[in-house]
Amino acid sequence: MDLTLLYRGPLASCDYDCPYCPFAKRRDSREQLRADRAALDRFTAWVGRQTDDRLSVLFTPWGEGLVRSWYRRALVELSRLPQVRRVAIQTNLSCRTDWLAGADLDTLALWCTYHPGQTPPERFLSKTRELADLGVRFSVGVVGFPEHLEAARRLRADLPEQVYLWVNAAEGRTYTDDEAADWTALDPLFPYSRHPHRSAGLPCRTGESVVSVDGDGTVRRCHFVRAELGNLYDGGFRAALRPRPCPLTVCDCHIGYVHLETLPLYDVFAGGVLERIPAPGQLPAPVRHSAPVRHSAPVRHSVPVALSAPGHLPAPGRTPTPDRPRGAGAPASDRAGVPPVQSLRPTTP
Repeated sequence: MDLTLLYRGPLASCDYDCPYCPFAKRRDSREQLRADRAALDRFTAWVGRQTDDRLSVLFTPWGEGLVRSWYRRALVELSRLPQVRRVAIQTNLSCRTDWLAGADLDTLALWCTYHPGQTPPERFLSKTRELADLGVRFSVGVVGFPEHLEAARRLRADLPEQVYLWVNAAEGRTYTDDEAADWTALDPLFPYSRHPHRSAGLPCRTGESVVSVDGDGTVRRCHFVRAELGNLYDGGFRAALRPRPCPLTVCDCHIGYVHLETLPLYDVFAGGVLERIPAPGQLPAPVRHSAPVRHSAPVRHSVPVALSAPGHLPAPGRTPTPDRPRGAGAPASDRAGVPPVQSLRPTTP
């Protein structure tokens, strides 16, 4: 089986306190931290026993995982398992980086978010330089608030050209064409994030080759659909894996819509879906204006026409990629663990 697992345990504490962050922020008690550590150890041990599978793992904690030793250890251990194709985590990159020397860097990758106002820009950039020197695969991103634009421009100017800078549309924000053009100049793929993607009834890889797992081992198709498919640890979820359409009206979070089969993002991010790194030659040139998505059925590409010009993006479909030799999924920023809601967009991984 080729399967992507989006794991989120009970950890909810973070060393940052971003005012726009939708994730729960609290100081976990020692008991809560012990429970999170035990849940992660159980998950890591399960992955280690699946020697007949090919697995990809993305950790999407509510809080910041890499400041906890057990997350760093889990990534190192999983990166060295032959059945693990890729292991990645969403992080604010506030942790030290020396632990990465013990990992298999052909397997491990990081999805990093820069939060202006929470850390000095030079401190964040110094961490990215350390990652580059170590040879770590990573992407860097920001939330598209107007007050973050200049910081994002400085970040783009200071990052190596080959490092992809992604931009998440701020939750609930509507962008004018001029505003969208400013962000698209930094991230040519921003038009995918600018508008929600109509998803009701459309085919999605979640529930077939991509699943969400919580600390108790409960398996769901994704972070945004609460229906349970079974439990990881008794193996009952496997019989529930099958192609299925999305039950929600729209999907407006990258970690969700990246798996829609009506979008070409598995080709755009081929080889780097978990860490949100576009494949060589797949990043289109910046677009000056991005028109809004027209949700008229049927929809094949919920993206502006300018972004999908000939030669820039591949056709949609389930073409095998290095991430997914047909049947495997792979991800990327989200917000979940909430009652059924039709539209969910995170502002930070």
